[in-house]
Amino acid sequence: MTQKIVKNKIVRILFIIAGFVSLLFAILGIFLPLLPTTPLVLLAAYLFGKSSEKFHFWIINNKVFGKYIKNYQDGKGITRRSKITAITSMWAVLLISVFWATEVLFLRIILTTVGLAVTIHLLRMPTYDENKLEVELNEE
Repeated sequence: MTQKIVKNKIVRILFIIAGFVSLLFAILGIFLPLLPTTPLVLLAAYLFGKSSEKFHFWIINNKVFGKYIKNYQDGKGITRRSKITAITSMWAVLLISVFWATEVLFLRIILTTVGLAVTIHLLRMPTYDENKLEVELNEE
């Protein structure tokens, strides 16, 4: 899935910077469950796709993130195991945060709303069987 690179140099530079910031937060999200890794990686891929062929190629061919980005961009979604892991770990940390880390009602509402939105997004994404996908790729 190729995107059209923006022509404005300043916008391209801002997109590249935003892509790296998004990727940095995605990497932090691997270790800090409150940061949503997958959406941030997808955002970085989108921003790189709009600003730099070099960085877009690099991220979609990255050995850690590339497979997930390609499957998402191709409309294949994510595996059932990834959905379960993401939703379970996210809600475990969110519930701890909501009930023990903050007493501010507004923050509790924000955390719960974000959790619901991410859960709905993950559940609406297509689910693919990773074994079936590997067989299809080997047949090509």
